[in-house]
Amino acid sequence: MMKQLINMFKILSDETRLRIIILLAQKELCVCEISSILEVPQPNVSKNLTKLKDLNLVTSVRKEKFVFYKLKKENKILMQIINDIFDNFEDYPQLIIDQTRNVDNQKLLDLCCNHHTIQL
Repeated sequence: MMKQLINMFKILSDETRLRIIILLAQKELCVCEISSILEVPQPNVSKNLTKLKDLNLVTSVRKEKFVFYKLKKENKILMQIINDIFDNFEDYPQLIIDQTRNVDNQKLLDLCCNHHTIQL
Protein backbone atom coordinates (compact mmCIF):
# COMPACT_ATOMS: atom_id res chain seq x y z
CA MET A 1 0.00 0.00 0.00
CA MET A 2 2.79 2.41 0.89
CA LYS A 3 4.52 1.64 -2.43
CA GLN A 4 1.34 2.64 -4.29
CA LEU A 5 1.23 5.95 -2.44
CA ILE A 6 4.89 6.64 -3.23
CA ASN A 7 4.31 5.79 -6.90
CA MET A 8 1.31 8.12 -6.96
CA PHE A 9 3.39 11.04 -5.74
CA LYS A 10 6.17 10.21 -8.19
CA ILE A 11 3.64 10.29 -11.01
CA LEU A 12 2.14 13.56 -9.81
CA SER A 13 5.55 15.18 -9.37
CA ASP A 14 5.97 15.37 -13.15
CA GLU A 15 4.34 18.52 -14.54
CA THR A 16 3.24 16.96 -17.84
CA ARG A 17 1.64 13.96 -16.14
CA LEU A 18 -0.12 16.19 -13.62
CA ARG A 19 -1.47 18.38 -16.42
CA ILE A 20 -2.66 15.29 -18.31
CA ILE A 21 -4.44 13.98 -15.22
CA ILE A 22 -6.19 17.32 -14.69
CA LEU A 23 -7.31 17.38 -18.34
CA LEU A 24 -8.58 13.81 -18.17
CA ALA A 25 -10.45 14.59 -14.97
CA GLN A 26 -12.51 17.01 -17.08
CA LYS A 27 -13.20 14.80 -20.11
CA GLU A 28 -12.05 11.97 -22.33
CA LEU A 29 -9.34 12.99 -24.83
CA CYS A 30 -7.16 11.43 -27.51
CA VAL A 31 -3.38 11.75 -27.61
CA CYS A 32 -3.42 14.38 -30.35
CA GLU A 33 -5.85 16.55 -28.37
CA ILE A 34 -3.72 16.32 -25.23
CA SER A 35 -0.58 17.04 -27.24
CA SER A 36 -2.13 20.15 -28.78
CA ILE A 37 -3.60 21.45 -25.53
CA LEU A 38 -0.35 21.00 -23.59
CA GLU A 39 1.88 21.94 -26.54
CA VAL A 40 3.94 18.82 -25.89
CA PRO A 41 5.06 16.38 -28.62
CA GLN A 42 2.78 13.37 -29.12
CA PRO A 43 5.49 10.79 -28.26
CA ASN A 44 6.00 12.51 -24.90
CA VAL A 45 2.25 12.46 -24.22
CA SER A 46 2.02 8.79 -25.22
CA LYS A 47 4.93 7.86 -22.94
CA ASN A 48 3.29 9.63 -20.01
CA LEU A 49 -0.10 8.07 -20.72
CA THR A 50 1.54 4.65 -20.70
CA LYS A 51 2.93 5.35 -17.22
CA LEU A 52 -0.47 6.51 -16.02
CA LYS A 53 -2.11 3.44 -17.51
CA ASP A 54 0.50 1.13 -15.94
CA LEU A 55 -0.41 2.56 -12.53
CA ASN A 56 -4.09 2.00 -13.28
CA LEU A 57 -4.89 5.72 -13.17
CA VAL A 58 -6.24 6.02 -16.70
CA THR A 59 -8.05 3.77 -19.08
CA SER A 60 -8.23 3.79 -22.85
CA VAL A 61 -10.77 2.89 -25.47
CA ARG A 62 -10.27 2.57 -29.21
CA LYS A 63 -12.77 4.45 -31.34
CA GLU A 64 -12.18 3.79 -34.99
CA LYS A 65 -8.46 4.37 -35.50
CA PHE A 66 -7.98 6.61 -32.47
CA VAL A 67 -7.39 5.81 -28.81
CA PHE A 68 -9.16 7.95 -26.23
CA TYR A 69 -8.08 8.17 -22.61
CA LYS A 70 -10.04 8.94 -19.49
CA LEU A 71 -9.21 9.16 -15.83
CA LYS A 72 -10.18 6.24 -13.62
CA LYS A 73 -11.93 7.83 -10.68
CA GLU A 74 -11.75 4.89 -8.27
CA ASN A 75 -8.50 6.05 -6.65
CA LYS A 76 -9.69 8.04 -3.63
CA ILE A 77 -6.35 9.68 -2.90
CA LEU A 78 -5.96 10.87 -6.47
CA MET A 79 -9.51 12.20 -6.55
CA GLN A 80 -8.97 14.10 -3.28
CA ILE A 81 -5.87 15.72 -4.76
CA ILE A 82 -7.70 16.59 -7.98
CA ASN A 83 -10.67 18.02 -6.07
CA ASP A 84 -8.31 20.17 -4.00
CA ILE A 85 -6.67 21.44 -7.21
CA PHE A 86 -10.09 22.27 -8.70
CA ASP A 87 -11.14 24.01 -5.47
CA ASN A 88 -8.08 26.24 -5.80
CA PHE A 89 -7.85 26.40 -9.58
CA GLU A 90 -7.11 30.13 -9.62
CA ASP A 91 -3.78 29.34 -7.93
CA TYR A 92 -2.56 27.37 -10.97
CA PRO A 93 -2.24 29.64 -14.03
CA GLN A 94 -0.90 26.87 -16.29
CA LEU A 95 -3.89 24.68 -15.54
CA ILE A 96 -6.21 27.58 -16.36
CA ILE A 97 -4.48 27.95 -19.73
CA ASP A 98 -4.82 24.20 -20.33
CA GLN A 99 -8.50 24.27 -19.40
CA THR A 100 -9.12 27.18 -21.77
CA ARG A 101 -7.46 25.27 -24.60
CA ASN A 102 -9.44 22.17 -23.65
CA VAL A 103 -12.76 24.00 -23.76
CA ASP A 104 -11.94 25.82 -26.97
CA ASN A 105 -10.45 22.94 -28.91
CA GLN A 106 -12.81 22.43 -31.86
CA LYS A 107 -9.99 23.52 -34.17
CA LEU A 108 -7.78 20.86 -32.58
CA LEU A 109 -10.44 18.25 -33.08
CA ASP A 110 -10.83 19.08 -36.76
CA LEU A 111 -7.08 18.84 -37.32
CA CYS A 112 -6.51 15.95 -34.99
CA CYS A 113 -8.85 13.07 -35.49
CA ASN A 114 -12.08 14.33 -37.01
CA HIS A 115 -13.51 13.83 -33.54
CA HIS A 116 -16.86 15.16 -34.66
CA THR A 117 -17.36 12.07 -36.91
CA ILE A 118 -16.40 9.52 -34.25
CA GLN A 119 -19.25 7.94 -32.36
CA LEU A 120 -18.64 8.63 -28.66
